[in-house]
Amino acid sequence: MTLPWADAPWWRAVVERTTAGPTDPVTHVTTWDPTWLPWAVLAVGLVLVAVPELWRATRILVTFVHELGHAAVGILVGRRFTGFVVRADMSGHAVTVGKPRGPGLELTTWAGYPAPAVIGAGLVWTALTGWAPAALGAVALICLLSLVFVRSWSTAGTTLLVGAVAGVLWWWRGDARSAGVLLAVAVLLLLGAWRHWFAVAGSPKGSDPAVLARLTGWPGWWWVGTFLLVIAGASAAAGWLLWPVLRW
Repeated sequence: MTLPWADAPWWRAVVERTTAGPTDPVTHVTTWDPTWLPWAVLAVGLVLVAVPELWRATRILVTFVHELGHAAVGILVGRRFTGFVVRADMSGHAVTVGKPRGPGLELTTWAGYPAPAVIGAGLVWTALTGWAPAALGAVALICLLSLVFVRSWSTAGTTLLVGAVAGVLWWWRGDARSAGVLLAVAVLLLLGAWRHWFAVAGSPKGSDPAVLARLTGWPGWWWVGTFLLVIAGASAAAGWLLWPVLRW
């Protein structure tokens, strides 16, 4: 089936900026030139998390993904997403409306802490398989749609900034540049997920595990453990995906 607007210039421009880029025929991953570039990108992501001054500025992105994780799962289980707030101190909240108890609310509450690691692993895959431009276009679109649900000026600023950067990178397409940015963000999200996990493991009171304990009767440490399993699994998957690039 051919779309009615398939020959329109604007649609051809969208397609050109969204299709998958070339990958190496042997490794089936993005070709990096020079070959040390992936190591440099990984180092940038590590520095963003390890240096306290930089982490204070970039951790809001981890919180942003955390809250959108609540929202996305809430929508998937049939709840109505009404708004979200993110703050630079790693705090925030997303509001969904639906049944006051039950698996839907429990899944929605649980989804926040694993979300940055899962998205980080997904970004590694997109960066290494030529789909980085498409992923940036999707991020820009998600941020645009999310503006309807922001409930603070700081949240609006974060959403606009992330969406604008993704949109600019998508429009002025450069496969290696897009892949490098996504890979650095993936490292930030993966390591940031670990930092958030250690924070909640040390003090789970008043956080998502405590809410899950009230909803289910299962102790908070159980839910902290489930977060650990998912974050560790996502990190292992990201490492497995990166191995062909770093090895070569």
